Amino acid sequence: MSHIIGVRFREGGKSYFFTPGAHEVKKGTHVIVETSRGMEYGVVSFDLGEVEQEEGQATPKEIIRIATEEDEKKAIENREKEKKAYTIGLEKIAARGLEMKLIDVEYTFDNNKILFYFTADGRIDFRELVKDLAGVFRTRIELRQIGVRDETKMLGGMGICGRTLCCHAYLTDFIPVSIKMAKEQGLSLNPTKISGVCGRLMCCLKNEEDVYEEINARMPQVGDTVTAKDGIRGEVASVNILREMLKVLVEQNDEKEVHEYHLRDIEQIERRRKQRGNKNQGGGKNKKNKKEKDHAREEAAPATAGGSDD
Repeated sequence: MSHIIGVRFREGGKSYFFTPGAHEVKKGTHVIVETSRGMEYGVVSFDLGEVEQEEGQATPKEIIRIATEEDEKKAIENREKEKKAYTIGLEKIAARGLEMKLIDVEYTFDNNKILFYFTADGRIDFRELVKDLAGVFRTRIELRQIGVRDETKMLGGMGICGRTLCCHAYLTDFIPVSIKMAKEQGLSLNPTKISGVCGRLMCCLKNEEDVYEEINARMPQVGDTVTAKDGIRGEVASVNILREMLKVLVEQNDEKEVHEYHLRDIEQIERRRKQRGNKNQGGGKNKKNKKEKDHAREEAAPATAGGSDD
């Protein structure tokens, strides 16, 4: 059993596992830890408590100490240095005429390295830029190209819902999002309505996907035939997934009426069979063409073999 906590180094960044050791920490406590980049200043983002580790799993590193007042002052100084480094970075990029957009600058806590994050449409030869920056800052320089989703995660902002972007607020990793999720939830497939600030599909489409999948598995689809408990039988005209309501088109006395039912009032569902006539016809035609081509090859094969004997 190990006491596991999460430490985050940047706002909206990923949390990493550590153990508090003999230190008493809670969410929001600033700590100093050892990472692959050296000593880093971070904040405790969550506390998992005692966790049983699997056999062969490495134990997370122990935090070095709880951040002191001097550590707090140094962290603030680093933030100020980053602002100045960002301005200098913009000037050097403009001087070199490079097609790249500088997003953020990050100092390591011990100032042994400065990281410049940027976006670009393609590959950028920034070797001369690195030399320019190293000449100014006299330390190790790393330029890291990121994608548009990472850019949005770093910068943050407000979504169309009026809340802070999910990726900046709490998401540690980007989750796969597909257009199928929008279809499952009955959303408009207009790109402007289902795309986020980054221009990609909104991450929040994944939030309710499991609920929609579970309900859709029980709900009839438009075109299905249903029989209600009151004996009414008709074709489904529309469905409201969240309310689990459906409208049924019923023919009575040569007239069509619309009845509304809750899913629990439906006794039987007859799924509509998908029409595959056109596909079958196309498939038969393709098979016929394939047979003709194979027959032509068989007829040509003896002539080819005879020619090779000469």
